[in-house]
Amino acid sequence: QVQLMESGGDSVQAGGSLEISCAASGNSFRVYCVGWFRRRPGKEREGLACLCTGGGGTFYADAVKGRFIASHAGDTSEPGALNTFKLQLNNLTSEDTAQYYCAATDPRYAGSWCLRPGEFDPWGQGTQVTVSA
Repeated sequence: QVQLMESGGDSVQAGGSLEISCAASGNSFRVYCVGWFRRRPGKEREGLACLCTGGGGTFYADAVKGRFIASHAGDTSEPGALNTFKLQLNNLTSEDTAQYYCAATDPRYAGSWCLRPGEFDPWGQGTQVTVSA
């Protein structure tokens, strides 16, 4: 089973950018999808984006489309390879302050299902992004 670990969370000023990462390891000879989620203070966990390797494409929530960019580096078909998934966060506002998580699931084509947390397992531990005005 794939293991996930997020990193890159930080405190930034409004209008700034930040790239967070999700290191995925432990799977072999498989393609899969990685979703990005966040939990803002006092709110439910929300889906942001996903990227499906092997040509599965990307999908974004309307709230972040055009501001957040998901990418992937690595070869999921190589045994024991470390793959890194990234989420570039641009033009940040205080509303983006949250704990950000990545999660993985079986391979398929990216679509609106990507925004449902229940579709994903396992999950990383999260990384905190704080945006100050």
